[in-house]
Amino acid sequence: MIVDRTTTAGAAPADRDRATAGDPAAGRPAAVAAAPAAPSDGDRPVGRLRWWREVLYIVLVYLAYSAVRNQFGSGAGDTVDPDPAFHHAKAVIQVQRNLGLYFEDRLQQWYLDLPLDGLIRVWNIYYGVLHFVVAAFALVWLFRKAPQRYRVWRNTLAFTTLLALIGFATFSLMPPRLLDDPGIYGGCQVYTDATPDQLEARGIGAGEEPCDEFGYVDTVDVYGGWASFGSEEMAAVSNQYAAMPSMHIGWSVWCALVLAPLMRRRWLRWLAISYPILTLFDIMVTGNHYWIDGVGGLACLGVGYLIARATTAWWESRRGAVPARPTPAAA
Repeated sequence: MIVDRTTTAGAAPADRDRATAGDPAAGRPAAVAAAPAAPSDGDRPVGRLRWWREVLYIVLVYLAYSAVRNQFGSGAGDTVDPDPAFHHAKAVIQVQRNLGLYFEDRLQQWYLDLPLDGLIRVWNIYYGVLHFVVAAFALVWLFRKAPQRYRVWRNTLAFTTLLALIGFATFSLMPPRLLDDPGIYGGCQVYTDATPDQLEARGIGAGEEPCDEFGYVDTVDVYGGWASFGSEEMAAVSNQYAAMPSMHIGWSVWCALVLAPLMRRRWLRWLAISYPILTLFDIMVTGNHYWIDGVGGLACLGVGYLIARATTAWWESRRGAVPARPTPAAA
């Protein structure tokens, strides 16, 4: 290589110092080196993800969640006491009435009066199936398309789900569909041993049916669907009073936050965004939740995200990985 000696020999001492600063031992001029650019979210190291390990994590978290959830409410022991869950439900209804926002009974009745019963069976299947299918799809899609975001959002889902156990343990809540149900989990059991004076104190006059106070319908039991949560088979593995908070809302909003940024087509992005709204309608029209249960689900999601963000950053810093920013770029 030909070097222009006049440039270095004739240069001022300060200039020569700058020219040789890159390699003092060899005295060769340093190449102009640009400062390395900060890695983007897509280039940030996140460590190696193994699909089988992720499946194992998810299964273990959900099994632990289900086992703990079913230790409370209707799953606590061989005997069922619906009284606390029933009175909590009346308290929730009163709060919503005080806010001027108690409308679930009228919403369900209006919808069931539509032609073909509003095809309510479709909403029953939606409630029992999409809750799991969409969340599983979102996890897989996130794993494949945005691994740099995967850990923080996987952990968000886990912490959101585990935080719900606090509500299930401390505030058993009878869902609307059970308020007028005569089964062992239903609100009618509260009136079984009530005296006429007690019934009157509850606003139920002589000759009135005590089990028709609220007017809700268990749509799966009446119209069919995926599975009846009041059946003996489902009751054996599910806490009937695990209504507050609503994980249908917590999970559906999580799915929207995960999927919407990954969708290139506008209509798919809007479909992801509309999923929590459709889910809110579904949980009310099927009589499985009050709208305020959804607020509880959002609270769990918000706190779960903050915990996941902190713990994921701590874990990745220990492993020498730079944690990805939780705010994603569209794929």
